[in-house]
Amino acid sequence: MRMVKGLWLGSVTGLLALSGAYAADLPLKGKPIEYVKICSLYGAGFYYIPGTDTCMKLGGYLRVEAGLATNAVYDTANSSVGGAQNRLSNYYTARSREDFNIDTRTVTEYGVLRTFFDATLSWATGSYTGAGTTAVNGSTAYTMSPASQIAAGSLGVYYAFIQFAGFTMGKAVSQFSSPWVNYPGNNFDALPGGGGTVTGVNQFTYSADFGQGFSAAFSAQDQVQYYTTNIWNVSGATATGLATGVYGANDIGGSRTPDLVAMLRFDQAWGLFQASVAAHDNHAAYYGAGETTGHPGDKWGWAGQLALSIKNIPTGAGDTINMSAVFTNGASRYNFQDLMGTAYAMYGATAVSGTYQSIGLAGLSDSVFVTGSGQQLTTTYGFQGAYTHNWDQRWNTGIYGAWAATRYNSTAKGYMCGAFVAGLALSSGLAGCNPDFNYAVVGVITRWTPVKNLTFSADLAYTMLDQKYASGSTVALPLQPAIAKPGTLYELRDQSALTLLLRAHRNW
Repeated sequence: MRMVKGLWLGSVTGLLALSGAYAADLPLKGKPIEYVKICSLYGAGFYYIPGTDTCMKLGGYLRVEAGLATNAVYDTANSSVGGAQNRLSNYYTARSREDFNIDTRTVTEYGVLRTFFDATLSWATGSYTGAGTTAVNGSTAYTMSPASQIAAGSLGVYYAFIQFAGFTMGKAVSQFSSPWVNYPGNNFDALPGGGGTVTGVNQFTYSADFGQGFSAAFSAQDQVQYYTTNIWNVSGATATGLATGVYGANDIGGSRTPDLVAMLRFDQAWGLFQASVAAHDNHAAYYGAGETTGHPGDKWGWAGQLALSIKNIPTGAGDTINMSAVFTNGASRYNFQDLMGTAYAMYGATAVSGTYQSIGLAGLSDSVFVTGSGQQLTTTYGFQGAYTHNWDQRWNTGIYGAWAATRYNSTAKGYMCGAFVAGLALSSGLAGCNPDFNYAVVGVITRWTPVKNLTFSADLAYTMLDQKYASGSTVALPLQPAIAKPGTLYELRDQSALTLLLRAHRNW
């Protein structure tokens, strides 16, 4: 019996030990799974970040497009190899782009705390620039620009801002701009006639909502990044620069004061009306290479804009008219927005005997000066507008246009024309020299949306450069190896260009 009892106790002890070891290998009871929940506070697409009271929405788009008869997507062929209109110019330029944005919002005792980030990854057709330095069998060999021999990839941060208690801090659309920025009804990037910053500008803004559709904003925003064109020291002008529409050395100094912007808006079901103003400090560097050469004093410029949108007009449901008008003095970027160039050299045919081709030259600045003088501010004014008609739920067509003028005062013209005539031998002399110009765009766009969030579009734009040099004037340009243009005599006259953008765009 004693032996049986010992065997039984040993078996029980062994089973208990085995049971304990087995139990240690069993998984512990997990915490309850916290599923992602829909956040209905801010519209479709928002979800609560698990474990928080913050709502988040992910979004973006993928876009594939091609611009025909232009070296850029999507501006017109108005400078460099695009304006040259020769064998170095692209017949088409293609681009693929992915956009990704993150929108987060949290309810606080001060209102909604919001952060927003938007970035793009792009891959575009390269452009070609002639080196023009290597002789091959008596001819000139041209090489491609090393940075864009085949194509060019880029990362762009469009928006990155925080909104809290009425304040916006970071990179966002300028408060000066209208809600459609520079797209009243188009895809064409280079319309003058209003503020731009499609890709945002650093700012510190306070916004106030007064109710009944009235709101206002007061902002200090970065001026150097997007809101300075050229501050030309005409004493530094060269024949090479003048041949491209550049009237001097760009003598911009470091930033001293942000641009100051105020905006008032009235927003209703029928549309909206907005008025905005901006003050811009023109701060130049030095007259010469060193500090002891002296410098011109700062000079403040300003800009004003009125914008109007009319919705659901009698021509059809969803039809809209958007328009704006702007005036600037020493703040040209508020008219010729940041996606546009500031120097124009467009070539074309000629019927003037003894000339090689014709050319339209123009240059845009905030101010000009010569060594020992003060700044002369540049005046611009313009407008833009578009009418969009919806044929049905899938098709719409927009007709749009823009026009802008650049005017230099008599003192500035004296500086610029003195350099131009001396550097390029204008046939009509000082009497025929006038750097003023007008710039206009008209276009039509048709969009087809076969399914939700997928749109195909075709945008045809006609651009006109109206230069003001005397009719029949000729100018002797130097050799321009970068665009393969010979040093010879050219006719000065107005130019134009026709471009087409084909785009497939899918939002997600």
